[in-house]
Amino acid sequence: MLFNSALYGAFLLGTFAVFWLLHAHRLARSVFLVLASYGFYFYGTWDAAAQEEVPFGPFGWSVLCLGVIFVGSTLDYWIGRALGQTEHPGRRKALLLVSVVYYLGVLSIFKYWNFGVDTVTSLMAAVGVRAGTTRALHLSLVLPFGISFFTFETMSYTIDVYRRELEPARRYLDYLLFVAFFPHLVAGPIVRPRQMLPQLLAPPVADPDLQARGLWLIATGLGKKIVIGDTLSVNIVGRAFGNPERFSSVELAFAVYAYAIQIYCDFSGYTDVAIGSALLFGYRLPENFNVPYLARNLQDFWHRWHISLSSWLRDYLYVPLGGSRRGALRTYVNLMITMLLGGLWHGASWNFVIWGALHGAGLAVTRMWQRARPPGEGTVAGRVLTTFLTFQFVCLAWVFFRAPSFGHASLMLERIARLTSGAANLSPRVMLVLALGMLLHAVPNGWQDRLRERFVRTPALAQGVLLAVAAYALHLAAGAKTEPFVYGQF
Repeated sequence: MLFNSALYGAFLLGTFAVFWLLHAHRLARSVFLVLASYGFYFYGTWDAAAQEEVPFGPFGWSVLCLGVIFVGSTLDYWIGRALGQTEHPGRRKALLLVSVVYYLGVLSIFKYWNFGVDTVTSLMAAVGVRAGTTRALHLSLVLPFGISFFTFETMSYTIDVYRRELEPARRYLDYLLFVAFFPHLVAGPIVRPRQMLPQLLAPPVADPDLQARGLWLIATGLGKKIVIGDTLSVNIVGRAFGNPERFSSVELAFAVYAYAIQIYCDFSGYTDVAIGSALLFGYRLPENFNVPYLARNLQDFWHRWHISLSSWLRDYLYVPLGGSRRGALRTYVNLMITMLLGGLWHGASWNFVIWGALHGAGLAVTRMWQRARPPGEGTVAGRVLTTFLTFQFVCLAWVFFRAPSFGHASLMLERIARLTSGAANLSPRVMLVLALGMLLHAVPNGWQDRLRERFVRTPALAQGVLLAVAAYALHLAAGAKTEPFVYGQF
């Protein structure tokens, strides 16, 4: 049930109406929203499984995937309660271990098992050992939607309770909803329990201004996704990355830049729709992007890009490894480990590992430079140069992130390095949309905020007319085939 589908619009409208009709009945409201979220997830999993060969058939597979969320949520709720009631260090560690092992086990089986089998097979072949039988260990699995997101969210709950940084959830239904709330379930943002659980404990408020901001975010998020992201994906990115040998160096370079804009508009557009959908129910999700391509260095980039993931990696991986507290060399090692695992989090592929390694090395170099240079902001020219170089490095790393294989990525870079000319595949439409994406990315946040608040102050009837016009325009701009969101695959 993609956010950019008419089905999601009908689902959101129906869920919104019933939720507020049940406003005076807290238990019924909570039960309904949990069931609606489970239904949303079940349908999405079933739709994906119907196109693949999976154990138990599409229906049984969807029940299994939904069971993973339900069992894990129930387990963590009671583990959290037990952690709040015991002071025994050994028992507390054992309880935390049960939770972490459950979710790492789920990730290992569903996401990394086949990757691990292939890796072992390759290593055995490299040393001359026949490993034909390992292929039989492959599992016919379809990756459950959002598995990387909800596992991180639930792990943060038990870790925070274990650290005594968070009180255990008071109500079982609240915890089930924290994990499964449909706006953030499939592709984030990664919501911390300390951000969501207090909101679920309090009765939601039907604030017209808040809901108007939500509708604005949904409309603008879909605009970024459909008008910019999908146009670039279909007309240049997919074609160039799929068959780089058919394109000139100039075209491939523009395809890389186009992908940088596509993935930003696609993922930030998803986040906008998620945040906007949650606002309709009176709940606030965390911001996930802040003009990342205007970052002055890679550290700044990760303060602006996928903020909910980068902050999670910082708090639950980088800092526990020692952060920057144990000397320069250990800091660089910790950065590399964090980003390697961050790359692997995105997918079971060596391309993602390479992407993470590039960012880890880049962050280490950034930290070296920060330690060596004198403090100060530098000149305007210097800031412009570092912003430009940071963007180029991020785009270089995107090649490995987007390419279907290491061979495709290598071929892309090799053909770009040939410096061949020719722009037959760069249509005026592609160039116009690419320029529009870059321009909108550079628009100051204050301008966007003022435009949104002007919409909020507009009378409800006028808001409805504007949204209807926007919906019709998006319908005209959409392609014949609905394009999935990039981060839905993770």
